[in-house]
Amino acid sequence: MTPLHSDLRAIARFSFGPLPRRSLLRSPALLRQASRSSSTTDTPSVCTADELHYVRVPNSDWKLALWRYLPPADAPKRNHPLLLLSGVGTNAIGYDLSPDSSFARHMCAQGFDTWTMEVRGAGLSTRVVDFKDISTTPTSNLLSENLASHKNYDGQQGVIASQTQSFSGQDSSETLTKRDLIPVSEDNNSGIVSQLRDLSRRLLDIIEESQKMVPLPFTTLRERFVSTIEEFHDRLDVIDSYDWDLDDYLEDDLPAVINYVRGHSRPRDGKLHAVGHSMGGILLYAILSKCGFEREDSGFASIATLGSSLDYTSSRSSLKWLLPLANPAQAFKVPVIPLGGLMAVTFPLAARPPYFMSWLNSQISAHDMMEPELLEKLVLNNFCTVPSKLLLQLTTAFYDGGLRDRSGSFLYKDHIAKSNVPILAIAGDQDLVCPPEAVYETAKLIPPHLLKYKVFGEPGGPHYAHYDIVGGRMAAVQVYPCIVDFFNQHDYV
Repeated sequence: MTPLHSDLRAIARFSFGPLPRRSLLRSPALLRQASRSSSTTDTPSVCTADELHYVRVPNSDWKLALWRYLPPADAPKRNHPLLLLSGVGTNAIGYDLSPDSSFARHMCAQGFDTWTMEVRGAGLSTRVVDFKDISTTPTSNLLSENLASHKNYDGQQGVIASQTQSFSGQDSSETLTKRDLIPVSEDNNSGIVSQLRDLSRRLLDIIEESQKMVPLPFTTLRERFVSTIEEFHDRLDVIDSYDWDLDDYLEDDLPAVINYVRGHSRPRDGKLHAVGHSMGGILLYAILSKCGFEREDSGFASIATLGSSLDYTSSRSSLKWLLPLANPAQAFKVPVIPLGGLMAVTFPLAARPPYFMSWLNSQISAHDMMEPELLEKLVLNNFCTVPSKLLLQLTTAFYDGGLRDRSGSFLYKDHIAKSNVPILAIAGDQDLVCPPEAVYETAKLIPPHLLKYKVFGEPGGPHYAHYDIVGGRMAAVQVYPCIVDFFNQHDYV
């Protein structure tokens, strides 16, 4: 056990006493053994899609998960498949939260062969050095999002495809190699431990204060925090691998997925529709900007962005709390941010009396736009651990000129007007993360004949916060038809 591991366990013991006994399958040797013997004759229960596919990212250890929703036989015939991209540190669940709140299912029923992409580090996307089993418990979904093994399975429902596809379009089967887990770098130990100790103390202070004021047991919250510390401890074995940024998504993950979907759906003109929420929309804007600058075909027939912008400088976005990460020295002390774990720990303080952190709810959903149980499901199952390098690059969207590439020399908004792809830019009237003025800051740069800009929400209600435009109770009635109509206009070949 490294000094870092010992310190982490000491933090949790100091906070809550002895930790629960851990399963023997936590050890790397037994994890490798489990991966050889486990069965993948069905999709994991967390995956609600019709099929689960994997695509290997060239020149990396990552295999990205793709949730596929097949149109029913009586659905309208479409010329282009649809690709869905999620926000930063989130997985595919947000697009398919429940049967009555599922953008993916809605678009599938409209005839679109619908694929939801999970970028590296999110959801069921996995590295060949990871051997954790999927669990349906909230914290396991948050911080241990990797399948134990990948074998071909064919059936009417729940098909797992573990083929890979190169950029030439050729499929190739692949056997996962068994490697030792990557050890944590000792150079980062002191910084990580210091930050985690501080986080632990702050959360404990909040918990203890709330216990004094509310005579209700916080056993569930205590257990959740212990479990989160345990899961994050496990992830420290591969913490050095969390070193990607937005450009890695843009240059490696997204092209591999576009090529894979194109090869399986086989649109006649080779193009896709795409919807991006939050960071997913930023990625779509960025690839259109790059392709416009380089005079290349982006591969999209049309795109819709939901609560996304390349430039937040004119807005009062709540994401400005990311700005302290702009100090590289501070960022390097904390190479990863356990976003999922933090959301799981703080959610009870936002959802239960005396509602110390109720302001968090409005970051996600406006008043009365989501059923409480669905909001809880979203918070406890949709967020993942993210690298600080990614957040660091995203903070450039708050500086003059907007989002930049990792070199700082390419400003994406400067070239978005060079794209020839039709764009639907959607904003929510009470979106605190990406307010309408931020959405418009990018939309106004798009040639008018290619743009449709729409703000959802009325003075008397309903109102739309950041997630409501994806899965709020009124989205299927107001937002989804707008997106379908837009794609209908651009689904010709």
